[in-house]
Amino acid sequence: MSLQIKRPQLGLKGGTIPNQLNDRLQYKPEVFEFFTAENDFTQSGLKRLKEAIQLVQAVATSKIVLHHPMRYQGEFTELVAPQTVFPDLVKFIDKSTNDLLQLSFDLNVQTLVHGSYLRHTQKMIDLYPSLAIAREKVFQKLDYFAQLGQQHIMFENSISPIFYFGGQAEEQEIIDHHYRLAFDTSHCFIKLQGNNEQLIDSLQNLKSSIVHYHLVDSMGLKHDSLPLGQGRIDWRRILPTLNSKATNIYEINLKDNDNCQEQLLSHQYLLNIYHMEADN
Repeated sequence: MSLQIKRPQLGLKGGTIPNQLNDRLQYKPEVFEFFTAENDFTQSGLKRLKEAIQLVQAVATSKIVLHHPMRYQGEFTELVAPQTVFPDLVKFIDKSTNDLLQLSFDLNVQTLVHGSYLRHTQKMIDLYPSLAIAREKVFQKLDYFAQLGQQHIMFENSISPIFYFGGQAEEQEIIDHHYRLAFDTSHCFIKLQGNNEQLIDSLQNLKSSIVHYHLVDSMGLKHDSLPLGQGRIDWRRILPTLNSKATNIYEINLKDNDNCQEQLLSHQYLLNIYHMEADN
């Protein structure tokens, strides 16, 4: 087996809730990603988040990613949201990103921001004269955050037409902006309608820009966040394409948010493939 093949890291995800933290930390993850929510950005919420980060650093790992909150007052935190229509949302997006970056610089961790989502994106795109102008607005915002966050920020792909992986022109534009990337395998696979060949092409094309992976399976039809081995992604072929310098977590839908068994089983599934390849 090539030495370049990345050994999967035990990467777990959870919130600051003690039950979730205690559940994840008992397994001593090599990577930990915090799911943040609106209530983490009050004064007491930020204090709680900081203490949780320091706990993970003390008990388990220094490789920590802070996932920007997905929603504010029920609305997705879409970078494409026009300030004239969504002033409070845009203010929250900016403040929460700044808050996470302050923690990232202070504690030497990473902030992850979504370039886009999907569900509410089209209604916001429709507020612009064209998709091209909407995308340009988002790239301007990403440029601003990239300059602000430097080596402490990364941007994750969506399934929406605003910021996705899997299109040659789109990927070249992203590469030209020199963004640090978080690659969600399921988002790309769904965008490519379940095409493993094109998923591999995208992983290879963006490899040198990728600093973090969300390893997630999917049937390639909708956002299903399946455990590895339960979808149609060909993990045996995916594993050699991963950047060995990047971190990874398993972003799997859990039956019980206080029990990360699906994440653990996904890790074991990928480790089995890794060891099989090592024995060949």
